[in-house]
Amino acid sequence: MAYQSQDIIRRSATNGFTPAPQARDHQQEVAKLIDVTTCIGCKACQVACSEWNDIRDEVGHNVGVYDNPADLTAKSWTVMRFSEVEQNDKLEWLIRKDGCMHCADPGCLKACPSEGAIIQYANGIVDFQSEQCIGCGYCIAGCPFDVPRLNPEDNRVYKCTLCVDRVTVGQEPACVKTCPTGAIHFGSKEDMKTLAGERVAELKTRGYDNAGLYDPAGVGGTPRHVRAAPCRQAESVPRPAGKPGDQPDRQVLERHLETAGGRRLRRDLRSQYLPLRRRRSEPRGRGRGQSA
Repeated sequence: MAYQSQDIIRRSATNGFTPAPQARDHQQEVAKLIDVTTCIGCKACQVACSEWNDIRDEVGHNVGVYDNPADLTAKSWTVMRFSEVEQNDKLEWLIRKDGCMHCADPGCLKACPSEGAIIQYANGIVDFQSEQCIGCGYCIAGCPFDVPRLNPEDNRVYKCTLCVDRVTVGQEPACVKTCPTGAIHFGSKEDMKTLAGERVAELKTRGYDNAGLYDPAGVGGTPRHVRAAPCRQAESVPRPAGKPGDQPDRQVLERHLETAGGRRLRRDLRSQYLPLRRRRSEPRGRGRGQSA
């Protein structure tokens, strides 16, 4: 790994009373700002992640949705979530880039029993050291966002690294570099908060009164989302039938939610960004309430 041991401030399965090594120089906390109002769902970030990290996932089957892969895997560290809701008799798309939140107080790190398998750098990035992983899966249970994934091929867990190898030499993460609309920004945490505030103010002047920065207290991770709509419960509709195994279980783990304020954030995420479902129960061309 490109970072030196002096840059590591926390390690899994180590004595919390022992002072962690300090960085030689001050490492400014970094953050990634995702402006969902300018995201077009092109999946360039998803492809860039795969290319830079040299990971190849299986191509899924078309089951009538845009989510592909349908969920995070050990070989897909970031995925695009597509949700559609009806508002004022119009279709509204909600698109979200899903991946590791790099929590300020990582539940995965606290749950990991293997020394040094999960580390947190001074700049806030949480990284997995696969050579130290024992495949116990405790980090998966400890994550309130259900992000880490176990690879059955080598029995090790993987997730987004926020391109720590690029960041350490002054480059932005691959997803930020490749975004064609500039929806993903990267920089210091304070700069990203300032940029988000300016963007929210601009959206409100354009009539989006509910625009805001999604950054609930208690998480303090690196990714933040600028949104134009409030968190709300949307009506879920049946998903089209597909082959067995095509429809993944979207239910997130219900345990260890106290970690890093995960209960509140996960509740809001699940209400705002519901899994994309298409209404296919009615024959085309027939309105509601009509019978054959």
